[in-house]
Amino acid sequence: QVHLVESGGGLVQPGGSLRLSCAASGSIFSINVMGWYRQAPGKQRDLVASASRVGSTNYADSVKGRFTISRDNAKKTVYLEMNSLKPEDTAVYYCNAAAVVSRWSGFEDNFWGQGIQVTVSS
Repeated sequence: QVHLVESGGGLVQPGGSLRLSCAASGSIFSINVMGWYRQAPGKQRDLVASASRVGSTNYADSVKGRFTISRDNAKKTVYLEMNSLKPEDTAVYYCNAAAVVSRWSGFEDNFWGQGIQVTVSS
């Protein structure tokens, strides 16, 4: 079982910044990809950014140039630095990990954090 715990959310004014953190724990053989998704009320959960264990990154078009994802593999932690925040960024942000739990099977599964609220408002 992989547990993901998010932190760093909250209320921020437009143009401000926040840094989200997500730490993974549990019995894990390897974490292939870690990323962040977000879901606003009445909308589907969409990818914000993801990062492979070797540093490849992927971003949604709406956050390119404003958000930066990074990983600390030793700490099993992924970060999302959010700058120039807009009201449209308001959502619940979910940490995701694509991980292999068993070295014997090699099968990859997805795990989700509880979600953390980010509100951008004056």
